[in-house]
Amino acid sequence: MAINDFDIKELKETFASQKKQLGEIKAVVENLSPVINEADVAAVVARRTGIPLSKMMTAEKDRLVNMEAFLSKKIVGQEKAIKAIANAVRKARAGLKMANRPVGSFLFLGPTGTGKTYLPKLLAEFLFDDKNAMVRLDMSEFMEKHSVAKMIGAPPGYVGYEEGGVLTEAVKRKPFSIVLLDEVEKAHPDVFNILLQLMDDGRLTDGQNRTVDFSNCIVVLTSNYAADKILDADREGREVNMDEVRQFLFSKFRPELLNRLNDIIIFHTFTPEQVEIIAGLEFEGLSEMLRDQNITATLSQPAKAKLAKDGYTFELGARPIQRIIERDIINKLSVDIITGSIEKGDHVAIDVKDDAYVFVKQEQ
Repeated sequence: MAINDFDIKELKETFASQKKQLGEIKAVVENLSPVINEADVAAVVARRTGIPLSKMMTAEKDRLVNMEAFLSKKIVGQEKAIKAIANAVRKARAGLKMANRPVGSFLFLGPTGTGKTYLPKLLAEFLFDDKNAMVRLDMSEFMEKHSVAKMIGAPPGYVGYEEGGVLTEAVKRKPFSIVLLDEVEKAHPDVFNILLQLMDDGRLTDGQNRTVDFSNCIVVLTSNYAADKILDADREGREVNMDEVRQFLFSKFRPELLNRLNDIIIFHTFTPEQVEIIAGLEFEGLSEMLRDQNITATLSQPAKAKLAKDGYTFELGARPIQRIIERDIINKLSVDIITGSIEKGDHVAIDVKDDAYVFVKQEQ
């Protein structure tokens, strides 16, 4: 097939354009530095550890300075606990913590539903972008004498030797961890020997005689001990008598354990204003689920006030709020979505009428 003058001209223009692009690429490559920079290292470490690159590339000092601000947005009314945890992390980052000890060891005391287990989850979210990035053990499962083997692994010749311990294996996989030991008062006395070693030496030797490093962990023990004393003080509007609390704890726990703690933190009950804030935070979880379906929802002030009033008691804390959202709001919304009363793209205002939640579709 003959090539006319127009084709030849077009080919020449294409060649000239590609030659120019090649020259630009060559200039860029020649200016590249052969030195591996911080971003390259962070990318490799992120792939190996699973820690998000965005977290690793954020200025460390800014993250540490703003730690309280982040945590306080998610957990209400527990400023002292947040401050104690933040100080422990900052001291470790500054190299001022005691060598061969965990980053911090804390005992959280307070009534149920006040955030004792929620704060460690938030700390995991802050450090690792994942609320579940922590090692959590329910100590009611470690009430028997053989519980020590369950924690650190059985010795050679015993059943389960090759499996390792639930605590040591978890920290071996995640050496930078939040270790949460929930309701520690329920553990068998022999378990406390393990905790003493952990908090004193920052390491444990497992059933296979391997050393597991805990020096980069924050260890949180929670307990319902003294909850009644805290409740009484909050009801009466007075400060908790810490001398009385410590005296009570020394009658329940071994003194060696209590003396190795960085701090004993009291979690208080909430004021009505704080409960309304918590109700709004809990509702945000529902809003997020609805946004995934392209449905938006808002909670009116009367609805928020009702949710706070119905979902909080001194004895149970703010935990019932989630159950009420599930029972009285999510269940009804589910029916409306399935029947088509509420569709994708709708905006729903949740209000109160005759002491019941009602859903009002609004124009966008």
